[in-house]
Amino acid sequence: MTDPLILTLTLDEEAAAFFEARRRAYFPPERNKVPAHLTLFHQLPGDELDRVEDVLADLAAVTPALPLTVSGLRFMGAGVAYEIEAPALVALRRAIAAEFASALTGQDGQPFKPHVTIQNKVAPKKAKELHETLIAFFSPFAATGIGLDLWHYRGGPWQHHAHFAF
Repeated sequence: MTDPLILTLTLDEEAAAFFEARRRAYFPPERNKVPAHLTLFHQLPGDELDRVEDVLADLAAVTPALPLTVSGLRFMGAGVAYEIEAPALVALRRAIAAEFASALTGQDGQPFKPHVTIQNKVAPKKAKELHETLIAFFSPFAATGIGLDLWHYRGGPWQHHAHFAF
């Protein structure tokens, strides 16, 4: 069986640093195996790697940098994420999903709610406290999506495979 492929949005340097600092501060260190990220797909078909690369390269070549609004914080029960509003990103993801519709998992077939998780798999009380702390000082801010990153999932840390710049 071929390793599944994970697709994430590449964030501008400032946004990436912001989210990574928070992930390092709040994500349980023993579980923090990958950098902060905005996942577009959790499992694209690894056995169609050439086709996945072709589709992503073609779409990235005609996609301008994507404006994002970091619009709020989401309490996830056992963690916290920053919510992202980005109609152009949703449209891009829809185009990719259409290309691989027959191969999408249930998780990837659900409605897309862009976010960056900075805490997960903690006690609900700890997550609620962090959510309340962060939301008290939160102001929406802009970020930019500048490309796509394709990763191999091999049961732990992800292995970067390719970057597709917009």
